[in-house]
Amino acid sequence: MSATSTSTSTPTPSPIKGDLTSGQLSPIHIGLIALGSVVVGAATWIPSGAVNWARWIIVSVLAYIVATYVISRFVEGGRKAVDRVVAASVTCAFLIVLLPLVSVIWTVVERGSARFDSTFFTETMRLTPEDMASQSQGGAVGGAYHAIVGTLIVTGLATAFSVPFGLFTAIYLVEYGRGKLARAITSMVDVMTGIPSIVAGLFAYALFVLFFGPGTRTGLAGAVALTVLMTPVVVRSSEEMLRLVPNELREASYALGVPKWKTIVKVVIPTAIAGILTGITLAVARVIGETAPLLVTVGLAQDTNYNPFDGRMTTLPVYTYYQYVQPGVPPEAGQDRAWAAALTLVIIVAILFTIARVLAKILKPKGLR
Repeated sequence: MSATSTSTSTPTPSPIKGDLTSGQLSPIHIGLIALGSVVVGAATWIPSGAVNWARWIIVSVLAYIVATYVISRFVEGGRKAVDRVVAASVTCAFLIVLLPLVSVIWTVVERGSARFDSTFFTETMRLTPEDMASQSQGGAVGGAYHAIVGTLIVTGLATAFSVPFGLFTAIYLVEYGRGKLARAITSMVDVMTGIPSIVAGLFAYALFVLFFGPGTRTGLAGAVALTVLMTPVVVRSSEEMLRLVPNELREASYALGVPKWKTIVKVVIPTAIAGILTGITLAVARVIGETAPLLVTVGLAQDTNYNPFDGRMTTLPVYTYYQYVQPGVPPEAGQDRAWAAALTLVIIVAILFTIARVLAKILKPKGLR
């Protein structure tokens, strides 16, 4: 008698919708969804026949978020769909914020390149009658050499004033400050961070009028006004970077018998130097484009003035403002100079950021990421 064995095969369960084994959307699928959303946004042109950028962007973003949720919920499940919607919302928010920045940079480069020539960087606005006649015929005359020099001098003085004060204040608040005095300094720095720029200009103007008489306008007064604006930014950024230095490094230095001041100089500051330099660069970028305080304190000059202690000077923001509101005849010449000055200002800030990053990489202690 032969025994027959019955083998039962267990069926393989199908993946449950929404668990880790369900389908996944690839980057290609996400790209196709984004492309389709852009096409849906472009369909809004049909009723009016004209391109409405704001409506196109809003409709495309909404279509992308809704389509991502629906498709992801069908393919990947509810939990992954929610994750996809959050990621899509964050990505769209980033791109929307990025659009104005790209638009501004593109506009400045496009409009400023018309007068981005050697004449612009070697001549001033001290125009001769021959220059005026050439300008009326469309010639490229007049430059911003005196404004570039004035910007570098005034901003350099402001940096020389504010960086030591700001850095020493930050060191005091982090390493030494305790009690009511430290809290009062912190409150004052917070208040100064939000002070309007015109108030700083009026303060510097009133201070110099008090000592040197009415109508006093010098590069030094402009540097003082920018120092008022720049110092709290340096204090706050340096303070945050110093607080990020681990206390273990300080304690190890103290255990070796190193004095506190030398620990700060040899351990704390070198560890935080990258962030400190970045904060200083941000502070410089914050004040280098200020117009209102420099209109009040520095004024406008048609020629180069290398002496910040005597006479008016011209800075790039003030130069840009006057060339745009008082362009002369023909107005296109002055407007081209204004856009070229704005482009020059952007390039100067970019160079400062590059220098700061290079110095931070060079000065950063070995072993730190």
